[in-house]
Amino acid sequence: MYKYETHCHTSPVSKCGKASVKDTVCFYRQSGYDGIFITNHFLDGNINPEARVLPYRDQIDYYFSDYEEAVRIGLSVGIKVFPGVELSYKGTDFLIYGLEKEWYKAHPEIMEMEKTEELPYLMEAGALVIQAHPYREAHYIDHIRLFPRSVHGVEVINSNQAWESNEMADLYAAQYGFLKTAGSDNHWGGNAFARLREKGFRPELAGMWSDTEINSVQDFISGVRNGSMGIFLMDEKGSFSIMR
Repeated sequence: MYKYETHCHTSPVSKCGKASVKDTVCFYRQSGYDGIFITNHFLDGNINPEARVLPYRDQIDYYFSDYEEAVRIGLSVGIKVFPGVELSYKGTDFLIYGLEKEWYKAHPEIMEMEKTEELPYLMEAGALVIQAHPYREAHYIDHIRLFPRSVHGVEVINSNQAWESNEMADLYAAQYGFLKTAGSDNHWGGNAFARLREKGFRPELAGMWSDTEINSVQDFISGVRNGSMGIFLMDEKGSFSIMR
């Protein structure tokens, strides 16, 4: 069984990231994962403020710099690293898989779009669009927003969220027939389990598993779409539980 993290953040690109790229990559390698997606906050979200003063194309270079460092480290320690993006709108987030750095460089117009226009635009360009933790509650989110006509699927397990919000996400996905994914939303690298315990959450990580190895983002997208990838949880002792 091959195991993949679909949702994690690193420092310095994500302002909220508390762990370096190296710490994060090595943590997942040591934890038995076969690959990770680096899904830092994009230019419309909680990106490091130092990027905001740069021209658009330079902002994109900065944004992908953590991912590119992770690829180099992953090659040296033996774990695959894939690119992802987390878009944001007032605390409502979307995971985007399947578009490369050069695509974003060529399409600065996305920064002027409403999410109901931008998300279908990305889908038409070939991206897999997943609403992350749709029932998350936080002081900076004035209400829960759902985008059922603008996504392919829903993150139904996010180990950085209260469990009832995951259960609601699963019900929502089932009702609409959405694709389902899972991820850890790890901001702390090797300190993830301790931080989750401090927050009062289950000390678990999450991800997607497959019987066949994933060698590209398109492999991942195909696996999610055709149902050959499933969801798992991993506790701090390294035990894996297959959820579906």
